Amino acid sequence: MINRTIAFIGTGNMSYAIISGMIKNGFDKSRIIATNRNCEKLAKVANELAISTDTDNLAALAKADVIVLSVKPQMMADLCQTFANSDIDISKKLFISVAAGLTIERLQQMLDQKVTMIRCMPNTPCLLGKGVSGLYSQNASEEERVFAQSIFDNTGITIWLKKESDINNITAVTGSSPAYFFLFMEAIEQKAKALGFSDEQARLLVQQTALGAAQMVESQNISISTLRANVTSKNGTTAAALAQFEKNDLVQSVSDAMDKCIARAQEMEQEL
Repeated sequence: MINRTIAFIGTGNMSYAIISGMIKNGFDKSRIIATNRNCEKLAKVANELAISTDTDNLAALAKADVIVLSVKPQMMADLCQTFANSDIDISKKLFISVAAGLTIERLQQMLDQKVTMIRCMPNTPCLLGKGVSGLYSQNASEEERVFAQSIFDNTGITIWLKKESDINNITAVTGSSPAYFFLFMEAIEQKAKALGFSDEQARLLVQQTALGAAQMVESQNISISTLRANVTSKNGTTAAALAQFEKNDLVQSVSDAMDKCIARAQEMEQEL
């Protein structure tokens, strides 16, 4: 499948990151097409990535072997309807959806055909090549799965999910979780300012500490709980802080928040 042409329909920040990673890792840019209704955004993509662009989704559909559906979930029905109503044969094309809340069955209904479909749930650190993408398919061949994984490997790590409902679970674990970390960092930053540190100092202290902690998790082959214990002296300052978190049941609060995330993803499946 390495010689197949891939079209990104609705090229926003995530698609831009994926395409950038593909090009950096040697994918033939002449086989990439990006579409968007916004001519200004397309011009930026064309100038910076030197790939083919088009405002006509059907033109891109006709040329491509692999279609990445990256429009907003609320816009997907109209887009798929234009594909279904066209005279373009889509039966042999591989579709990859990065839209939240739309099951494979629902997407196939929108396209009025049981096309080969892979769902992907990426997260925003993909923009830095540090992302996580969860992949799932019911009917893709091994070759198609390998090709799809090769696309998202360019933005971080990938994991194949055993069942489609796991898309909602990985949304809670990785898709939405950057915001959890941002909230925690924001809380520390606000307290740092209240303690007298300048805005610039507070931001620098928080981001460097978060970066260092993440890199310790990545570089040391020990459990996260052990890392926490290693910086927690008995009756020390860290122990006092962690005791307060335990008093407020931080672990349960995080679990409840992730359950809410999953429940909302399930609701979106019904709404869309």
